[in-house]
Amino acid sequence: MSIFSKDILNDKIAIVTGASRGIGSDIAIALSESGAYVVGTATSETGADKIKDSLQEKGEGRVLDVNDANEIAELVDDVIKKHNGIHILVNNAGITKDNLLIRMKDDEWDDVLDTNLKGTFKICKSAIKIMMKQRYGRIINISSIVAISGNPGQTNYTASKAGIIGFTKSLAKEVASRNITVNCIAPGFIATDMTDHLSDDIQSSLMSGIPLQRLGKLREISNSVVFLASEGGSYITGETININGGMLMN
Repeated sequence: MSIFSKDILNDKIAIVTGASRGIGSDIAIALSESGAYVVGTATSETGADKIKDSLQEKGEGRVLDVNDANEIAELVDDVIKKHNGIHILVNNAGITKDNLLIRMKDDEWDDVLDTNLKGTFKICKSAIKIMMKQRYGRIINISSIVAISGNPGQTNYTASKAGIIGFTKSLAKEVASRNITVNCIAPGFIATDMTDHLSDDIQSSLMSGIPLQRLGKLREISNSVVFLASEGGSYITGETININGGMLMN
């Protein structure tokens, strides 16, 4: 359940990529619970159907390849045609292809960078035009704790998520004069279906490095997205919000 009023995002149109499961799904639901109409994207019809089922009349699911500029343009144009604007964009779509650098294949590097970083670039470039025209926009990019801490076996993923932080800062400076904010959220270890299948020993090992001694909750990420998308976050731009239970405290 959202901690915000049900009308805080009334009349706002949001696009959320990677919205069929995990963090992306909860973000889409939280935005819709706060009054926004949400267009969530997935890579398959099955995923798009799941999004529609979770949002009901408050949104829809669409199939999108974030690497395909034509598909992105079609989606953005269709949303604008149907809803007369795009106010919120959440870039959450991402993949991992983990390997030690010495064993990493070129396609493992390229696929992760193309989806996570280049995909963010492509959809921002497409959606930013209407935001500049309407002189309003809220862009929230989902990075990761590893963008700051690093993680062995994830040089590709870490590079993509660190790139998102730099991209966020630069874009924020480019569009601030048009009343568009661009921010980043870097989640730590969050409880999802994937972590539920970890052994007790592995979960205990993870939590030993977290001062709050627990995994984060999906809604703790989603609430931050809703805040940044609302008027309450209107004076925040170019920032990265770390939500990790204190793992990065110096």
